Amino acid sequence: MTYPQIIKELKAKKYSPIYLLHGNEPYYIDKISRYVEENVLTEGEKSFNQMIMYGKDTDHKTLIDTCSRYPMMASHQVVILKEAQEMKTLKELLPYIEKPVHTTILVICFKHKKFDGRTKFGKLVKQKALIFESKKLYDNQIPDWIQSYLKDKKLSISPSASVLVAEYLGENLSKVSNELDKLAINLAPGTEVNEKHIQEQIGISKEYNVFELQKALGAKNVVKSNRIINYFISNPKKNPLVVVVGTLFNFFSKVYLTHFLKNSSEKEMMEKLGVRHAFFLKDYKLAARNYPYQQSQDVISILKEYDLKSKGVDRVNATEGDLMKEMVFKILHA
Repeated sequence: MTYPQIIKELKAKKYSPIYLLHGNEPYYIDKISRYVEENVLTEGEKSFNQMIMYGKDTDHKTLIDTCSRYPMMASHQVVILKEAQEMKTLKELLPYIEKPVHTTILVICFKHKKFDGRTKFGKLVKQKALIFESKKLYDNQIPDWIQSYLKDKKLSISPSASVLVAEYLGENLSKVSNELDKLAINLAPGTEVNEKHIQEQIGISKEYNVFELQKALGAKNVVKSNRIINYFISNPKKNPLVVVVGTLFNFFSKVYLTHFLKNSSEKEMMEKLGVRHAFFLKDYKLAARNYPYQQSQDVISILKEYDLKSKGVDRVNATEGDLMKEMVFKILHA
């Protein structure tokens, strides 16, 4: 079952006695459990009929006892087990899963990994529970997710702006959604979000960001590359070396791959590189011209070297700013 389907059923008061929410992406697990916590019972009913428990601090006996109770002056009781992956005796819930109390809504939040459905316990859960797997999005899926999220907020966003947000904020959907909410609060419905809005509301500079740095390096624009690096050095908290290196490594890995796709169609290149629009494909093609096969290999080696240095390996006394300048110089002269 999908996230929208589950929320739709919850709104219609169609409840399952057991929900298993699992997977590598905590965002949707938190969204569903929070909806149950805030909306299934009234404020008056919650005092006696809602329990929040944590896997690390509870055991199967306590949980079974809690779930086996009947609600007081309410149609249901709600029991939410958070961080279920940390509960050592989770599999001992087998007797309750086999015969759940239908006036209890048990929500099991199993985060940061996939639940193993191959065990006896797992197979029973598949039969008895409503299961939702929250999968991690790939990097190239984040811009589309941003567009969809803002559409629900009555806003649209230009492709370049959605990529800018995705590049800067990464794949943590909770973090991304928090920043997008700022746009929804401060912009009128129907607005198309652009780089200026992002700079004003989220604080991502439209000129001085990692996305612009990779384009400048790809174009071998020495002046612009150094101007951006100097901005990064003056704003170290916003632009830590480890994040800059990671983003550039992702970019130049795709530049390297572009050399093997030079005889492919544009559609195939976009698919293999994970590029959503032909508009962005030109950056990889330009960088591939400026960094022939061997040079693109050399750049990847440089980035691996500075990834280690960003983590303290062979760093000596160099500051992050010194390392950034060195790295950019070596890339431009690869």
